[in-house]
Amino acid sequence: MGMTSALSNALSGLTASARTADVISSNIANATTDGYGRRELDMSSRVLGGSGSGVHIDGVSRIVDQGVIADRRIADADLGAATTRAGFLNRIEEVVGEPGTAGSLSDRMAGLDASLIEASSRPDSEPRLQNVLRNAKGVTDHINSISREIQTQRTDADHSIAQQVDQLNSSLKNIEQLNHAILTQKSSGRDASALMDQRQQLVDRISAIVPVRAVPREHDQIALITTGGAVLLDGRAAEIGFTQTGLITEDMTFSAGSLSGLTLNGNPVSTGNNGIMSGGTLTASFEVRDDLAVTAQSDLDALARDLVERFQDPAVDATLSPLDAGLFTDANALFDPANEPGLSTRLSINTRVDPESGGAIWRLRDGIGATTQGDVGNANLLQTMSSALTRTQVPVSGDITTASRSAAGLSSDFLSKVGTAHQMAEADIAFASTKVDTLKGQELTSGVDTDYEMQQLLLVEQSYASNARVMQTIDDLIQTLLRI
Repeated sequence: MGMTSALSNALSGLTASARTADVISSNIANATTDGYGRRELDMSSRVLGGSGSGVHIDGVSRIVDQGVIADRRIADADLGAATTRAGFLNRIEEVVGEPGTAGSLSDRMAGLDASLIEASSRPDSEPRLQNVLRNAKGVTDHINSISREIQTQRTDADHSIAQQVDQLNSSLKNIEQLNHAILTQKSSGRDASALMDQRQQLVDRISAIVPVRAVPREHDQIALITTGGAVLLDGRAAEIGFTQTGLITEDMTFSAGSLSGLTLNGNPVSTGNNGIMSGGTLTASFEVRDDLAVTAQSDLDALARDLVERFQDPAVDATLSPLDAGLFTDANALFDPANEPGLSTRLSINTRVDPESGGAIWRLRDGIGATTQGDVGNANLLQTMSSALTRTQVPVSGDITTASRSAAGLSSDFLSKVGTAHQMAEADIAFASTKVDTLKGQELTSGVDTDYEMQQLLLVEQSYASNARVMQTIDDLIQTLLRI
């Protein structure tokens, strides 16, 4: 081997060592960066005229475990869905209030019963009658606030759907552009690993909303297909459509056509758990808007109906006619069973007993339909009201329970149903979180190992020193020749 060949070999070795050190440094610096794929420098022997002529740098390979990443993305979607459901149920549970907690629905029911018993012992006491009215208003106000919160959560879920759809469309367009950029980089022989990292982060973001599989195509391109089979990206990005609703009320449902669903390239798609875009936070948001919240509203309306009908019965208050509203009313009107949806929002106290609305407090003692005061010592109606409140009966609507319950017992069952669903959602979170952590650990294991990278860096240092020594030796030989 001549000095020229030796010098060329050493120079290519120095170049390869420098590039390798740069790749290793990048690996170490991004060891904990989400979406970063470990790099390796690809090299091969360079041959000129049938003899070795140093090292040729073929390019940079991005090393990732696509199988683990795909499974982790599905787990991310499951975790996001469970977290969305749990967030709604937790909020409703908070608004209802834990039994025994001051201001909870059960506490207000108990306060109403206690005030009725207290007033029946001194029916002539106006402060005690005022206390009955105050506690009755506390019950209606609390049920009203729960109903409003349910509709607020539905509206928030609808807004969240709109935001997620915008994010999906934006991310899909960005991935489409990155696919083109990666193709351009590869075609020109440049490293596209950084673009692939960015693309992986975008796919991760999409898969939390809708679980997708990244299907490899030629020239490092990818297609995105949901686990339900919908093609979101294959060459060109799909267009997902949704129309946001400003304010959702009790009577507005998807099945009635008053709320928007999803479209994919203009075609309606199912938003249920078995749809082609099922899974992830998007489906969970639809579940909150169209299922969980609707069921909670229906159960709350059933609870309000049970309360109204207990006091609307003429057998409880003989001064009422079959067309008169009782103590609890449907917006101060007689409750019609055909108009149950939204009753919990409209629930109110009969204005005939409320002095602030032009009524008279003594009607709590003498009868809501009474025109004149009766015997101030007559506690029969107050006792009958207390018995009506605590009487056990099977609710005629809703899906809270099929057992016979008092008004307080039914409110406790309503909370129990919400609480049980919340606990199940929290269990789903724990399972999904453990799965995500496990898969992330596996992903990191197949990613950057800083100990290994440091060992490789030492080898690169030795290689660099060896090639530099060869060049130094050749330089010494040339200087010797020049001095002869």
